[in-house]
Amino acid sequence: MAKRNFSMVEYFKRVTQARSPELAFTGNTREDFEAWHPVAMSKLLELLGRWPVPVDLDAEVVSSIEEDGIIRERVIFDAEEHMSVPCVVLRPAEMAGDGSNAAIVCSHGHGQFGKESVAGNRSFAALEAEIGGLNYDYGMQMAHRGYLTISLDLRVFGERADGGNPYPGRDRCNVHFNRGMILGFHTLTLNIFDVRRCVDYLLTRPEVDGGRIGMMGLSQGGTQTTFSTAVEPRIKCADVIGYASPWYDFCTTRGNICGSQVVPSILKYLDTHDIQGLIAPRPLLIEAGIHDLCFPIEDQLKSVRAVQRIYEAAGAADDFWVDVHPAGHAFAANKAFEFFDKYL
Repeated sequence: MAKRNFSMVEYFKRVTQARSPELAFTGNTREDFEAWHPVAMSKLLELLGRWPVPVDLDAEVVSSIEEDGIIRERVIFDAEEHMSVPCVVLRPAEMAGDGSNAAIVCSHGHGQFGKESVAGNRSFAALEAEIGGLNYDYGMQMAHRGYLTISLDLRVFGERADGGNPYPGRDRCNVHFNRGMILGFHTLTLNIFDVRRCVDYLLTRPEVDGGRIGMMGLSQGGTQTTFSTAVEPRIKCADVIGYASPWYDFCTTRGNICGSQVVPSILKYLDTHDIQGLIAPRPLLIEAGIHDLCFPIEDQLKSVRAVQRIYEAAGAADDFWVDVHPAGHAFAANKAFEFFDKYL
């Protein structure tokens, strides 16, 4: 019995190493991809569990102000019967309301300020520091580039954080994951649902061309961008920032995960690169920082190579972009502007 073990960390590492995802993409041809994609997508939708019932958006622009050529609106809409979504919408002041403009859904990561940093709120020092450290205000940067952007608070963040620390010493993502799981709801799925409702809202905006909607996000925002784009075909292209690594490396080995970023049994069937591969043949940009301490570059490159293989099989190799950049866990802004300009 030389393999006796008392460690749960070691237990999960051994169990994970002993098996491969049942629906991992293993093909090489367009035919392989076309046979795999609907089966893997069907399983992903099954694993995501229950979806809320959408209600009328009843959207309200609570405030609107212009600064430095950008109009900032605070928007609230209803996603479902028991939940509303607070957002910041940014657009160039000169943007025409003729339905000709592209829009980008911008998702924040696991930070304390939610959408505010992404939307360029610099009203106090901690926000300034977060934006400076992560180049985090991509919602604002994209608005200056000419896009209408919408930045939402994911559930349990920002204005939806119940005061920020309702369960001292515990990650509120994990508490709410458990709450939802006993009802058949998963926090990740609820956030995907809210992203879909953001797309619904964008389709009501007079400025927006509904055929030109993209998405981007850093870290947990990369999780949201990956899953949301995979299952929402109205999102035409995506920039996943600082979220590329096999489940084994960042979740099983490092424990760099929370209850807002998983659904039960996901690795039984699909690794992260398989989910990103489900976006194919729609254009995808992955940004990978050489000095990323959350997702070490050697782990990121494993996923990048696997996603590239799926895009090649799908006949969309030219629409898979990679930005390996000399920074950390941050928005690089090296290829993103060109990427969205090309595909939106």
